[in-house]
Amino acid sequence: MTGVVRVPVLFVNAYLVEANDGFVLVDSGLRGIGATLIRVAVQARFGSDVRPRGIVLTHGHFDHAGSARALAKEWDVPIYAHRLELPYLRRQSEYPPEDPTVGGTLANLSRLFPRAGSYAGPRLRPLATDGEIPGLRGWRALPTPGHTRGHVSLFRESDGVLLAGDALATMDQESPLELLVQHRQLRQPPAPLTTDWQAAQRSIEHLATLRPQAIAAGHGLPMVGPDVAEALSTFARNFAPPAHGRYVNQPARADEAGLIYVPPPVPDPIGLALRAAGVGAVAAALLMALRRRSDHDDPRAFDATGRRPRSS
Repeated sequence: MTGVVRVPVLFVNAYLVEANDGFVLVDSGLRGIGATLIRVAVQARFGSDVRPRGIVLTHGHFDHAGSARALAKEWDVPIYAHRLELPYLRRQSEYPPEDPTVGGTLANLSRLFPRAGSYAGPRLRPLATDGEIPGLRGWRALPTPGHTRGHVSLFRESDGVLLAGDALATMDQESPLELLVQHRQLRQPPAPLTTDWQAAQRSIEHLATLRPQAIAAGHGLPMVGPDVAEALSTFARNFAPPAHGRYVNQPARADEAGLIYVPPPVPDPIGLALRAAGVGAVAAALLMALRRRSDHDDPRAFDATGRRPRSS
């Protein structure tokens, strides 16, 4: 992918996209480590005195926007996102709850994920409605809702490069082995955080009409070559949401002010078992502490030397 540098940040990707007079950072990875790894990549590619024209966020989830505020402050550059992502990046609204009931490794891990978007600070700006990206001539920001309401993907028409964000993945995130080896394959967007599956399918179908020659997603290794366009078309035709889940049949709803509706929870036996185990562990710890306190407070429990007296 000419002029596009992938920066892996643990399990998520950020991208340095070259422009005529610099570069633009697309997504920023996790808080802290994302900033560190991006700084290293920028210095290796452009030198120590170069800063981007701006930061573009495909959406505001913690793993994509976590280091945006720190880097924007350090570089004194704006952050751009779709207007429907702004309430989450401004902490005016939370995202819909995760849906671990879709099943799989990522779904179980999602129980630990934060619901709040990553606060972007005062440098946050809305992307233009015509898809123009400041500082990136030849690229367009395409609305690809589904994973989040204001999700965008970036496309360079001249050579068919698609930065898909979390509109889809290029790895299987539901397998613990695949999370390590990352075999290239087109897969659904990260399932436990996707809150409108019908919109997600329409977005994938739209991306397939672009006939991309390279796909670089938020999760997984890039896919490049003459077979990519047909692979995406096949994936779009055969796309199916998870068999079950909170948002499979009814989406969350949001507007420019943020979240306005979530469908009711569905049965979550694994979550119930985990909560029961947690309550049991807390109760056992409290009971042990109370017993120790009782022994400590009872003057009959110890003799004058501090030892327990022997039973008669």
